[in-house]
Amino acid sequence: MKKEAKIKPFWYSDVWLFPKLITIVTTLDEQGRVNAAPYSHIMQYDVMAKNARMIVGFRQDSHSFKNIKATGEFVVNCPSAEHLDEMMETAKFYPEGVNELEHTGLTMIPSLRVSPPSIKECPQIAECSVDEVIHLEKSSGIIIGKIEALVFDEELIDLPREERIRRMNLPIGLGDESRMDYFHGVNYDITMHKLGEPKDAFKGGEVQLGMTWEADALQSLMTIPPGVRKMVTDQTENFAQEQQQDKVTLALFQQLAREAGMSDEFFDRFRAK
Repeated sequence: MKKEAKIKPFWYSDVWLFPKLITIVTTLDEQGRVNAAPYSHIMQYDVMAKNARMIVGFRQDSHSFKNIKATGEFVVNCPSAEHLDEMMETAKFYPEGVNELEHTGLTMIPSLRVSPPSIKECPQIAECSVDEVIHLEKSSGIIIGKIEALVFDEELIDLPREERIRRMNLPIGLGDESRMDYFHGVNYDITMHKLGEPKDAFKGGEVQLGMTWEADALQSLMTIPPGVRKMVTDQTENFAQEQQQDKVTLALFQQLAREAGMSDEFFDRFRAK
C-alpha cells in the first residue's frame, strides 16, 4: 500500500531521501581569513558547455556565501569516509573569522589557481571562481562556479571509474531530522549496468537534417560517434540559425565545435572501445 505524505517546507527533504555528496567548501573573507564548512547541495551544471561549471547551494547568511560573494573564489573539497568526524567539526557554528580547519586534523595546502586553500586529505578537489550569484526568494543562495582546476590524488586520475569510486570512498549524506544527528552512507555495493538499445531503436547515424549542409560539413558530421550525432546536429543547426545562416558550412561547424569544446578527445568518450 502507498500513502501520501504531506509536503511541508524544509521537512520534505527529510522524508524524501536526497543522497548528496559530502564536501567541505573552503573560502577566504575580505581580511584573508580561512573559513571551512560542509555543503552537499552540489551538482554539475551545463556539462556540454566548453567552460565546466558547477552549482553550489548555501544559506544566504552563511559565512561561506558571504565570503564567496566578496572574493569571487572558493574550493570544493571532497573528504573520504575516513574523515567524516573532521567534516562534522567544520559544521559547528564557530564565530565569524574562526578557521574551522584548525579544530580538525585536516591539512591546508595551497590551491593551484585560486586563493582559498585546499585540503590535503581530500582525494578530489575543485577550485572555482564565481560565474553567477543567484538569490532565491527565501533563505537560499546559489553560486554557479566556473571550475578553474580539478585536482586529484595523482594515482586516481588514470583509474577506471569503478576503481576510482572504490578508492576514494566518498560518503553521501542521506538527510537528517533533528539538525543535530546526521546520517551518511559509505562503502556502497557498486554494480554496473550496461545501456542497451530497445527494439527498433533510433540509430544515431540516421540523423534527420533540418537544413542544408555543405558536403564537407556533412562529411565531418558523419565522423562523430552515432550516440551523440543527433545532439550535435541539433546544436549545429540551432547555432546556424542564431548566426542567421541558411545552411551549415564546415567553417561554421568547426566554429561551434571550438566554442563548445567538442574536440576529438571529447568524442573519444562516446566511441566504441
